[in-house]
Amino acid sequence: QVQLVESGGGLVQAGGSLRLSCAASVRAFSNYRMGWYRQTPGKQRELVASVTSGGSTTYADSVKGRFTISRDKAKNTVSLQMNSLRPEDTAVYYCNAEHIFLPQQYTYWGQGTQVTVSS
Repeated sequence: QVQLVESGGGLVQAGGSLRLSCAASVRAFSNYRMGWYRQTPGKQRELVASVTSGGSTTYADSVKGRFTISRDKAKNTVSLQMNSLRPEDTAVYYCNAEHIFLPQQYTYWGQGTQVTVSS
């Protein structure tokens, strides 16, 4: 059983910061591309950031320069440092793990954590 458990969400004022963490109970953690997605009602789930085991990162244009994704191999975790938060960042954030060789068979999602940015 593979589990992804997010933590760190909450309520913050505009301009503030939050750090999200995802603990992954997966074998061969380095075989997964890890990412954070977010979703609001009526919108498609969108990629916020992703990182490979080699450290290659991808960011949505809307968060570049404000968010940083990182992974800790020893702890099997991936984090998302979110700075200069804006009300439009409000969403449910989901941790994602996609197997680099068999993504169709082995892709996993966390339960989501709410991030609310007030004005």
